Amino acid sequence: MSGPVIAAASMSLDGFVAYENNDPGALFDWYQAGDIEIINAGDLEPFHLTPESADYWRSWTNGVGCLVVGRLLFDITDGWKGEHPLGVPFVVVTHEAPTDWVHGSTGNAHFVTTGIADAIALAKEIAGQSIVGVAAGTIAGQALAAGLLDEVAIDLVPIVMGEGHPFFAGIAPEVVRLGDPTTVIPARRVTHLRFPVLR
Repeated sequence: MSGPVIAAASMSLDGFVAYENNDPGALFDWYQAGDIEIINAGDLEPFHLTPESADYWRSWTNGVGCLVVGRLLFDITDGWKGEHPLGVPFVVVTHEAPTDWVHGSTGNAHFVTTGIADAIALAKEIAGQSIVGVAAGTIAGQALAAGLLDEVAIDLVPIVMGEGHPFFAGIAPEVVRLGDPTTVIPARRVTHLRFPVLR
């Protein structure tokens, strides 16, 4: 039996996960809002979370076995140089896999050119019974529309961005059917929320 598939991201009050230029603005300020150090894999600097955020972060990220991301995020981060901050493999949904990516030798990146369903199927195979995390944006929208998500996790940040990339991009609003929140954790500069996806 495979683990749940969860789309997760920090989001503004008006529903955006980054500006149009891909800058997250103040969405990640809560990563440095406390005193509890969270060590990341790769070369990302440690987070410093509040006790509430640290407990929440550990409670679900420690269970993640694989991530599914889009080509845009992969390109912006240079594929985290082959090592995602969570220290887990990741599957990239793309029209064409890169042939000259210098960090490919780590073996952590997997490229799928046949759509979101195949990408999540591969991620489930890699993760086993662990969680498959899905990045927000176009990929989250595709996964939700295809009925592939089990939960939505939102780190709700008290800012208004006005425009940018929405949490679910390119999806009809009527497709978004979420149940009552199973998690509501207020913390400094963020409220952590999790919602089940209704089938």
